[in-house]
Amino acid sequence: MDSPQCNPLHIIFFPFMSHNYMIPTIDMAKIFASKGVKATIVTTPLNKPFFSRSIEQFKIHFNNIDIQTIKFPCVEGGLPEGCENVDAIPTISLLPTFFTATKLLQQPFEELLLQQKPHCIVADMFFPWATDSATKFGIPRIVFHATGFFSLCVSQCLEQYEPFKNVSSETEEFFIPNLPGNIKMTRLQLPNIFTKNDAITQNIAKLYAEMRESEARSYGVIVNSFYELDGVYADYYREVLGKKEWHIGPFSVYNRDMDTSYCRKEPSINKHECLKWLDTKDINSIVYVCFGSKNHFLNSQLKEIAMGLEASGKDFVWVVKKNAEDREIKGLLEFEKRMKGKGLIIRGWSPQLLILQHKAIGAIVTHCGWNLTLESVAAGVPMITWPIAPEQFYNEKLVTDVLKIGVPVGAKTWDGKVSDKVHWDAVEKAVKKVMEGEEAKEMRNKAKVLAKMAKKAVEEGGSSYSQLNALIEELGSLCHHQHISKE
Repeated sequence: MDSPQCNPLHIIFFPFMSHNYMIPTIDMAKIFASKGVKATIVTTPLNKPFFSRSIEQFKIHFNNIDIQTIKFPCVEGGLPEGCENVDAIPTISLLPTFFTATKLLQQPFEELLLQQKPHCIVADMFFPWATDSATKFGIPRIVFHATGFFSLCVSQCLEQYEPFKNVSSETEEFFIPNLPGNIKMTRLQLPNIFTKNDAITQNIAKLYAEMRESEARSYGVIVNSFYELDGVYADYYREVLGKKEWHIGPFSVYNRDMDTSYCRKEPSINKHECLKWLDTKDINSIVYVCFGSKNHFLNSQLKEIAMGLEASGKDFVWVVKKNAEDREIKGLLEFEKRMKGKGLIIRGWSPQLLILQHKAIGAIVTHCGWNLTLESVAAGVPMITWPIAPEQFYNEKLVTDVLKIGVPVGAKTWDGKVSDKVHWDAVEKAVKKVMEGEEAKEMRNKAKVLAKMAKKAVEEGGSSYSQLNALIEELGSLCHHQHISKE
């Protein structure tokens, strides 16, 4: 029987201040709340509206989820006032400063722990100090990785074996040792921490070392994935690398409430207008083009994308941010007029889950960020991969070489912000390869099978459903025993 002090189980969720991390954490907190866990999301004042909007509909049915704020030390941390989110950083050179500033959150976070008295902390990997905070209060800290098992294993093997040091050029391929699947990469595709030694890279490398040490002392790791997707690598992560893990995703599949998904952030298009346009199109006829919230292309590259889409002859939905010069894309209006009826251009945020799940979507051009990759898998949509930075080149390998549900567009260089040049004919060729012929049909069939597996994983008796219940039960039991030992 559970101790009264542990009923309900209270978990604090503390996401990194970036939409890539905030969105899956919101979904995760909702999942735990739907299981009867008291879920508290901790963030900063300027990020709170995003969370409030995201849980507004959910709170109609579940009142055991709330938001608490702690002050972000912008000025004290050397940042401009109001810079509480990675998206608000005016220049990439301030990114290490932002990471350093988050260390100043430890004291206000611990003051909140004293007030809230949670039974567990689920904190983002970028808060290595959260393990010390949890230890201080005698509660478990679980690390949340906003990526999948494959990329976690690749990263660990690269660090451990350093195969990139045994090649004679930036473009020479090497195998990643001891990793299932005979995965090949080049130095050009690796993060700077493996290939450069400037001051910024050294700071980031130091943070990653702190993260690894903190994770080793934590209670375990939650991963937004499902066993049927990358189970070989989940086993490797647990059995070979010795990590304690729970795979409880895909988060986006648990509650496929379109209105809730749509409300994560105000889209730049009315959802009914978007659906009306999609409804006029044939099944699997549209290419969805989206590169996430942070990636800005030069005007010249956007022009190549436009030319490639037009040359492919396929209908498309293209989510466009302002370009790297932060201006309206030159020639976009003319292109939009020319493509009227064939192409829908969304400037800003799109109702992404709603679009991906529409029967007209036949493929997606993606930067391979994990959130979008997993959402595409869950929707059964094949991918045209265009990685740019972080673990995206690893995710590309998973999609194209392991799962075989996508083709690479030909991006070759990890550069952290703006992708290397890909010509229009490569875009055209990749789109046609995923949309036409027997190979395309094969990829689509594999993607649809994975989508069914994703849905089954979160249903009663499924792999993720069972892992989630096991974790909640384990934390409840741990809490119960801790209270008994204190008595």
